Amino acid sequence: MSYNLLKGKKGIIFGALDEKSIAWKVALRAKEEGAEFVLTNAPMAMRMGEIKKLAEQCNAEVIPADATSVEDLENLFTKAQEILGGKIDFVLHSIGMSPNIRKGRTYGDLNYEWFLKTLDISALSFHKVMHVAEKQDALNEWGSIVALSYIAAQRVFPDYTDMSQAKAVLESIARNYGYRLGMQKKVRVNTISQSPTKTTAGTGVGGFDAFYEYADKMSPLGNASAQECADYCITLFSDLTKMVTMQNLMHDGGFSSMGISEGIVEMISK
Repeated sequence: MSYNLLKGKKGIIFGALDEKSIAWKVALRAKEEGAEFVLTNAPMAMRMGEIKKLAEQCNAEVIPADATSVEDLENLFTKAQEILGGKIDFVLHSIGMSPNIRKGRTYGDLNYEWFLKTLDISALSFHKVMHVAEKQDALNEWGSIVALSYIAAQRVFPDYTDMSQAKAVLESIARNYGYRLGMQKKVRVNTISQSPTKTTAGTGVGGFDAFYEYADKMSPLGNASAQECADYCITLFSDLTKMVTMQNLMHDGGFSSMGISEGIVEMISK
């Protein structure tokens, strides 16, 4: 059901890979709610994924951009404003990748060059996106920027390794840039700490099935799905949340407030 929450708004959505992606579902919901936007992803991810199919569904143009490259981001924001005919109202940063996780390196045996790549791709890219938007004065007043995070930024999940640090940096950047953009343009910046989600990237983390089942049993509402996360993103892009900024918002079915649940007790007791 559409409520026209984003009617007249223009955006940039990073990170849609395939139909499992949260960014993919955000794009479909944004279209339903009346938004116009461009889609973007790194050239390598675009070759692996199906973003052109999404672009056709949303009547959106695709602009390739490596989010770790300031030059690519400058081109992205320039072209996006030309295509959309104005400044940007919302941005979704749905980017995360760890070479150490992909290649099975444990936390005590990290490749530090890969660790730096993890931080650059998964966190510093968020700073670069806002840096370029600020320099180009590309954002409308009362705009909204959202990045996707995970509770491993605050708690230990052993198989999440260096992505835990990346998410902690991501959340810190949201607070600090949220202050800056709030003072300048009334733009709000938030992160969503999402439940374990069966995306292509998420399921690549070792022990993901255990993460998922544990969180589902611990949460009174169960795990939040990718579609439900997309719905939440839409509310944050809308004018209904104009005074919410610099927050790490838990979208996890209650997991983050739990100590132990009956489901976990029963599982252990068996």
